[in-house]
Parts: sequence; structure tokens; C-alpha cells
Amino acid sequence: MFTVEERNRVRKRIIELARVDRRLVAAAYVGSLAEASNGGDRWSDLDVTFAMNDGVSLDEVLADWTRSLVNEFRAVKLFDLPHLSTLYRVFLLPGNLQVDLSFTPRADFRARGPKFKLIYGEAVEPNYAPRSSPEYVFGLAVHHLVRARICVQRGKLWQAEYWINEARNQALSLACLDRGLPSNYGRGFDSLPREVLKPFEKTLVGALDRGLLLETIGRTLDELMSHSGSVRDTASKLETQLRELESATIR
Repeated sequence: MFTVEERNRVRKRIIELARVDRRLVAAAYVGSLAEASNGGDRWSDLDVTFAMNDGVSLDEVLADWTRSLVNEFRAVKLFDLPHLSTLYRVFLLPGNLQVDLSFTPRADFRARGPKFKLIYGEAVEPNYAPRSSPEYVFGLAVHHLVRARICVQRGKLWQAEYWINEARNQALSLACLDRGLPSNYGRGFDSLPREVLKPFEKTLVGALDRGLLLETIGRTLDELMSHSGSVRDTASKLETQLRELESATIR
């Protein structure tokens, strides 16, 4: 695995390259390395975002930067992720160091969350993305459990296992939201109290057996309902019909 020293060397070099690229007028760290409290840890990846000058071709910038990272760091491009006016390009370097570079037109270059640390240049007014609402998270969990049950009925047990896992993640996210913990990408899961996490262990699918999958659907529903205090009215309206999902037979 990569070392902190190697990550710092790559980070320093990327900023050096950006400062002499006249197409890029601002740069910032995002993600865990931008946190004021700890600046990331031993395992943090490297996320750098750039503002592009007016009239600059995104395709040319991406091509040039990809060539530079491949030639200098033996990077491999993994994928692109567009979001609003920003394009994220994700690379993996030797030592499994992940480097995420993103490019945004200067008029839209701003903090979209608290993990944003300007390196040089200017950013426009921050515009934080709203947190997922408990109603939305609960709704996703219900959707996933319904899909899991239908997959069991169709004999698609691998797909059922997928949906059960997704439903568990939403139930855990709901528990995080109620405690003011980060809810995206499982970031707050390990900060939940042990008495909250322990029952979720029974929602892990142990085998692709129809009866076991139905049992796990029921246990996942149990945990979803026990952490639905912030959406209790909706949960109460749905609980009776949702309990049909764990039944061995569906008419």
C-alpha cells in the first residue's frame, strides 16, 4: 500500500503542475484531506478539484492531465463521474493510491460541502448539497425490501441478496441521520453505538437459501422500523403490509 510520504509527494507534484497550467485558475482539496480537524489519516486518498478558465476545452484538459499522470505516476484511469457542471476523473496509482481530479468551469467553482480547502485562486459562494431526508432514506429502504421479496419469489436469489444489502444500508443510514452522523457511503456506520449495530449483524445474508432470505428480509424490516422514529407516521401506515414480505407464501 502507498505511504503517507508517497501521497504527499504526488499531491505536491499535482499542485505544481496545476500552477503552471494557465487553463486552471483555482484549486482546492476536497474530501478527508481538506478537513481542518485532522487533514485525513494514513489511508486517505487524494482529491483535488480545479476551476477551468473561460473558453477552455474540458476534453483537452482531461486528455493532457491523464497523459501526465500516466507518464509520471504510472496511473490507470478507472472511471469518470459527471456531477452538475463538474467532471470527476478517478485514477489508481501504484500502491493503490486513489487520486480523484475534478474540473469545473470557474463560474461554478465552489464548495459543495464542508470538506473544501482552497489552495489558490478564488471560489464563488458555497452551495452545500442538502442532506438526504429521513423520508427519502426510509422510502429507499422500503423500495429495496419490496424488490428483495419479489426477487425471492422469482427465484433470483443473488439479486434478492443485493436488495437486502441495499435495504440494510438505508436502515443504518436512517439511524445515522437520527444521531447527526454522516449517512452517505457508510461513513457514519462505525460511529453508531454498539447496541444499535449488534442487531444489524442478523441482517447479513449467510446463504442463498429461500427461507433464510425471507428471514433476513424480516430482520432487516425489524431494524428499519426500530429506527424510524423520525418518520413514524409513514412507517406505521406501511408496517402491516410490509410484514407480508417476510411471509413464506404470497398470494
